[in-house]
Amino acid sequence: MTGPTDPAAPTAMSAPPAFEAQEPEGTAPLPTPAPGDADADSRTRRIRRIRRALTAVAVLAAGVIATAALNSGSRHGYLDPRTTDPFGSHAVAELLKERGVTTRVVTTAREAADAAGPRTTLLVTDPDRLGATQRGVIRSAIDLSGGRTVLLAPSSHSLTDLSPGVQTAGDADTEHPAPGCALPAATSAGSADTGGGLRYTTTLPGATACYPSEGHPTLLVLPTGPTGGDTVLLGSETILLNESLADEGNASLALQLLGSRPNLVWYLPSLADSDPDTAPSGEDKSLLELVPAGWSWALLQLLVAAVLAALWRARRLGPLVTEKLPVAIRASEATEGRARLYRKADARDRAATVLRAATRERLAALVGVPHTQAHDPAALAPAVSARLTGEPRDVTALLFGTTPSDDAALVALADHLDALEREVRTS
Repeated sequence: MTGPTDPAAPTAMSAPPAFEAQEPEGTAPLPTPAPGDADADSRTRRIRRIRRALTAVAVLAAGVIATAALNSGSRHGYLDPRTTDPFGSHAVAELLKERGVTTRVVTTAREAADAAGPRTTLLVTDPDRLGATQRGVIRSAIDLSGGRTVLLAPSSHSLTDLSPGVQTAGDADTEHPAPGCALPAATSAGSADTGGGLRYTTTLPGATACYPSEGHPTLLVLPTGPTGGDTVLLGSETILLNESLADEGNASLALQLLGSRPNLVWYLPSLADSDPDTAPSGEDKSLLELVPAGWSWALLQLLVAAVLAALWRARRLGPLVTEKLPVAIRASEATEGRARLYRKADARDRAATVLRAATRERLAALVGVPHTQAHDPAALAPAVSARLTGEPRDVTALLFGTTPSDDAALVALADHLDALEREVRTS
């Protein structure tokens, strides 16, 4: 392998493409920028990157704040008649309002009991949340009000106090059961989404069982006391949700169950009404259950934005590109530097390949062989041989031969290639 002082290597080895358009031989290199200038450029790039990052964070924060502000007035919780998201009940409340039914939202058992009366429907959205004291208050209102009470999906935990004589019969597998009873509200509504929740069983006289699933009703209507009121047990709250109100006969059934009286008291039990001994503790809830309604979508949007930003800023592996250097480097210096690297790596095969490939390309241009055939022995070797006037030589072995066995053979190869090119050039 030739060293930096070997005259043959710089002549026969072509410079890398990245440096072919640089200053010609003999020109003085441009002065290297002062260290202070490089530091200033580095600081400028760093400041630009920080500004871009801060801008992205500001845009994301503004989007989150705007989303929270737009939704803050309409998100009040699950089954809330003021909530317009898919799991609220604003739609049924609006339909009831058009039918002349006034809806009042209360959050304590005492408020619900005080508002109950013969011209009132009391809707308890989560009976199982109530503590023993609150269940007693609601039971007294059921017996004395003379109106209608609708209990949504009560389990055995609350049925003992709120509706004695009724037991649960497991989960309902039928999603859209048929009415299966003579209740006018059910027969006019037809199939509804009362399945997917609980089923009930009772032996109380006068009970009307509707929407059976595997023989057990998902809706029970029970007469209550001597005052003429009744109690409705609905195994699933699906018919009241905004997202499913328009399905099947849900809207008709909901309006008839909740609109039979001119006043509707919508009882959303608060934490203050929960029984500390029976209510689920905060330790039993998952992280997602503790996130307020609406924020899960904001977190999902942030996650998607973070993934997109990571993909945008991630390092991509692709083809090598030519970069502008801060200074001009002469071709001979680049050739010597590459030769030193080949010598240090003992890469005679790579060095010989580069020497031969560069010589073939230059010879092809001299003898009129197309550039696409410059590395084809059948096209290049005869054309080069025709230009030689001296003693016969094996042009094919010289231009397409094997790898030199040692550094001396590599130097000899460079000399022969250089001599061949000179002879063709001067012929």
